[in-house]
Amino acid sequence: MSTFPWLTVTMAIPAVGALLLAVIPGAGGASEAGAHARNLLAKRVALVVSLLTLAVTIAMIASFKPDGAAFQFTQTYQWIPQFGIHYAVGVDGIGLVLIGMTAVLMPVVVLASWNDADPPPAADSAAAGAPAAGGPGAAVPAAARPRHSVKTYFVWMLLLEAMVIGIFAATDVFLFYVLFEAMLIPMYFMIGSFGVGQRQYAAVKFLLYSLLGGLLMLAAVIALYVYSTRGGQPGTFLFSQLTHLALSPGSQRWLFLGFFVAFAIKAPLWPFHTWLPDAATSAQPGAAVLLVGVLDKVGTFGMIRYCLELFPSAARYFTPLVLVMAVVGILYGAIVAIGQRDMKRLIAYTSISHFGLIALGIFVLTSQGQSGATLYMVNHGFATGALFLIAGFLIVRRRSHLISDYGGVQKVTPVLAGLFLIAGLAGLALPGLSTFVSEFLVLVGTFTRYKAAAVAATIAAILSAIYILWMYQRTMTGPVRDEVAHFGDLKARELWAVGPLIALIIFFGVYPQPLLNIINPAVSRTLVQVHATDPVPPHPSSALAVHASKKAGGKVTEVKKVAAP
Repeated sequence: MSTFPWLTVTMAIPAVGALLLAVIPGAGGASEAGAHARNLLAKRVALVVSLLTLAVTIAMIASFKPDGAAFQFTQTYQWIPQFGIHYAVGVDGIGLVLIGMTAVLMPVVVLASWNDADPPPAADSAAAGAPAAGGPGAAVPAAARPRHSVKTYFVWMLLLEAMVIGIFAATDVFLFYVLFEAMLIPMYFMIGSFGVGQRQYAAVKFLLYSLLGGLLMLAAVIALYVYSTRGGQPGTFLFSQLTHLALSPGSQRWLFLGFFVAFAIKAPLWPFHTWLPDAATSAQPGAAVLLVGVLDKVGTFGMIRYCLELFPSAARYFTPLVLVMAVVGILYGAIVAIGQRDMKRLIAYTSISHFGLIALGIFVLTSQGQSGATLYMVNHGFATGALFLIAGFLIVRRRSHLISDYGGVQKVTPVLAGLFLIAGLAGLALPGLSTFVSEFLVLVGTFTRYKAAAVAATIAAILSAIYILWMYQRTMTGPVRDEVAHFGDLKARELWAVGPLIALIIFFGVYPQPLLNIINPAVSRTLVQVHATDPVPPHPSSALAVHASKKAGGKVTEVKKVAAP
């Protein structure tokens, strides 16, 4: 087993990078040329740090042994011994692929966000007071654009990466909770200080929802510690010890709810979803990718890691309720997305539908469902990330979020339109693209145990074709609008930002096995912990026996199962 502290190093690189950015001189007080040079330095440092984090993550994944220990690259050090709190990290296949997804998304977000925090040009500033044409949300006036330093924006971005990696790696519940709450701070400022439109309202709403869930989880975390001290035992927050904690069914249910509501808000799962459309619409496109593609996965990851493994009997008790919430969310998100006029808001509602599918796969408690749900977390990050980034490139050119302000874009920018089509088709899970594999596994795993839920969820595939293809038709096809005629196609930086995501969408659509080889052993261990097994389909010989009996006597009085050979 490798003794190199892979997880600590992977967390430390973006944290140290954020510290380095914080201490280098900012653009304030410098000449225009000096400010530009300092801002460029901050961007380059952020990009190099994110690429270095990706390189170390790839090396860590290469060192991981899927059939080895359940948690690998483990480290455990006492942090606050009086309360049994440790710095404890370790990763299984589920956490590892999510760390990999985070490391992949960060460099492309840095590239895509290269100019998001820049001060507005003088011409834009002069026009800031002019009314926006096209109604609310139609334009992005300079007054609504960022006013803070470029380096601060990328400091928050790198800090967020370090915290999220720590969340996926934490094996101490208290450490997980601290990072779970701390990651709200960078995203709050990325939306509230650097966003557009009603950014402050959206940031406060995001923070209040998340803090409410965090308070409920804190009560459950404290209760877990108290239960661990029963019988004179020293209290602990270590996940490996808490999984063996004997809890009454009633206690499990209350503690499950404390964790589950926090994760359902974070995911978000219907009906706790209302903060997401506002936050994703008001955030810069790169920040929206991190919000929907990375932060929200903490919620679904937490459902697997904590709700299922710490409270298995309560998870089974609440499964019917969660499945109803998931199916309603799948259909609700898809239906509401069809009627959206704002491009970013539409993508946000599609994510609500997709998170319902992920939750459905988690709680059907089958190997196909959970493998598909975990794979969906990764593939959703790439597909939705590409959609948000390309939508951001459109908004930069047209200065409008409204779908109706576009038309004929594919005749002017064929590369942008082609990549937008691929990302959109991934959003509707077209066969041959990565999301199809994960969605298919979720539906198959659901159908083996809950046929009605699977049929209802399948309707979303039809609805997704409507909202994706209609958005593409309205923005990319038809006559070229005058405001669109001057568009330039994707620049080299923009291609480098979205190109890797499109390549991964296609590669994992054709060959998902590398990810599934990592995910499947971890899923099997999770189901063992929950005492769940896959339904056994009836053997064909049983059906043959029934048919033969009916032909012989016209009435079935007894059916004997024939053992499988």
